[in-house]
Amino acid sequence: MSDVLAPPATKALYFFEEGSGDQKDLLGGKGAGSAEMTRAGLPVPPGFIITTEQCLEFYRVGRRFPDGLQDQVRAAMRELEKRTEKGFGVAANPLLVSVRSGARVSMPGMMDTILNLGLNDETVAGLAKLTGNERFAFDAYRRFITMFSSVVLEIPKEHFDHLLDAAKTKLGVKTDPQLGADDWKALIRSTSRW
Repeated sequence: MSDVLAPPATKALYFFEEGSGDQKDLLGGKGAGSAEMTRAGLPVPPGFIITTEQCLEFYRVGRRFPDGLQDQVRAAMRELEKRTEKGFGVAANPLLVSVRSGARVSMPGMMDTILNLGLNDETVAGLAKLTGNERFAFDAYRRFITMFSSVVLEIPKEHFDHLLDAAKTKLGVKTDPQLGADDWKALIRSTSRW
């Protein structure tokens, strides 16, 4: 039996307050930046970072979650629910999260982002009620559908851009802010064919 101790394994994920700006190799640039801003007392929403080591392991094991990571992500989401007093998938008070990819080195415009994860046909109504702004809620939902479809389902973003441009032409408007809640709802319904 050897007296040599194995080096301590790093954690699979870190809440923002657990990391620091000098951990870019482990947390990626965005993660380290979020951690540093949190430590500086800036108003950063609570969140967590899955380490770059877990990302490398994901690819090493054939593009699947490393053992135990799914359970840790679920536990971290429950902690976010406690911290925010919101519920992921809860229509009356939805927790929405952003999923941002980050690398050890800066790669502007090269990494994927999904905003408003947690919106669906039920939670969008809750968001509209909470904000008192139905137009905002359905525009956010439309943006989520576009990002998720593009990043996860690999449906080219141009399909959604075409639908948006066609809707604006049909309605005789030039800009997104000229579309109302009912226009966004109709656009969301039209995306179901993709």
